[in-house]
Amino acid sequence: MSAARANFSDPRGTNNALPASAQEFQTSRGRKRPGALVISLDFELHWGVRDSAPLDGNERARLLSARRIVPRMLDLFEEFSIHATWATVGLMFAHSRTEVEALKPTRRPKYRDSRLDPYQETLGAGEADDPFHFAPSLIAEIASRPGQEIACHSFSHYYAMEPGQAGEEFEADLKSAVAIAAQSGHSLRSYVFPRNEVNPEYLSILKRFGIVAYRGTEPARIKQARSFNEQRRPHRRIGRLLDTYLDLCGNQTCPWPRDGRLISVAASRYLRPYSPILQPFEAWRHARIEQAMKYAAERGEVFHLWWHPEDFSYHCNQNLRFLRSVLRTFDSYRAQHGMVSVGMAEINRVLQTTQPMCTS
Repeated sequence: MSAARANFSDPRGTNNALPASAQEFQTSRGRKRPGALVISLDFELHWGVRDSAPLDGNERARLLSARRIVPRMLDLFEEFSIHATWATVGLMFAHSRTEVEALKPTRRPKYRDSRLDPYQETLGAGEADDPFHFAPSLIAEIASRPGQEIACHSFSHYYAMEPGQAGEEFEADLKSAVAIAAQSGHSLRSYVFPRNEVNPEYLSILKRFGIVAYRGTEPARIKQARSFNEQRRPHRRIGRLLDTYLDLCGNQTCPWPRDGRLISVAASRYLRPYSPILQPFEAWRHARIEQAMKYAAERGEVFHLWWHPEDFSYHCNQNLRFLRSVLRTFDSYRAQHGMVSVGMAEINRVLQTTQPMCTS
């Protein structure tokens, strides 16, 4: 194990990932915080696509593949001492349909588009017969690994910018998410808005429920927070796809957030899954990530990579191989520049436990 990697303690259990000493976040030069790699995953199973993908044979096979990929992903994180934030839909914590009924919010979103209503979904009795909506065993596996944070992705995959819903319903959803996680011993400290619909009017609600960090949107106009239909306008989709391979939007790294009760850990890049059609451009995809990571490592900024575990369901080996190459790149910058791997809530904890440092 490299000296840089050995600087980290890897406590087991949920939301306990923190370097052995806060002072390790100061570089030997003492001038600035080191560059940081943040990884967040939107862990959703069928809840993330239930309004657009029926639970047919193909979808069931995809989700079963996703469940198998999670332990392999965790093995990679453990191999490279990677801290990651798993933003998990609250309904997936449930052990049974009875538990869902007991903890679902009394106020539910009144989406103008009724297809978005998650409470019309047909559920099985529990994880054994419905591994597409329930995942307590997988959540426990994630939490048992070193450096992994269990975070909040709302209770019901709540869409915070869709017409019809309101703040009172968002608050009720969050209350249920916190409660169902607590029943399994998890304290939620980070929040990822489903479909990146970051509604600034709801940030004060996150604070009231003890959330200390949320994932902000990527700092590019084509990636700003909007309703899902607006996000899927052809020019925005094409722009986001091209930016995966070509430098359209820059590095999109960010300075370390300022000290505060609730911080935005802005996204830098979506780790788009492997595509056989685009296989000739795989080196370009990696170069875009490497370029941004190097920029963050050299300037003491944050590079925030995110994706869905379910994205790796197809072409599993190719996706894991690409992820390994990304983590190897990070490992080289950890050795060269002292870059660190941190979860979202962990960034806030570092801000609370270290003195401000000069950035000049």
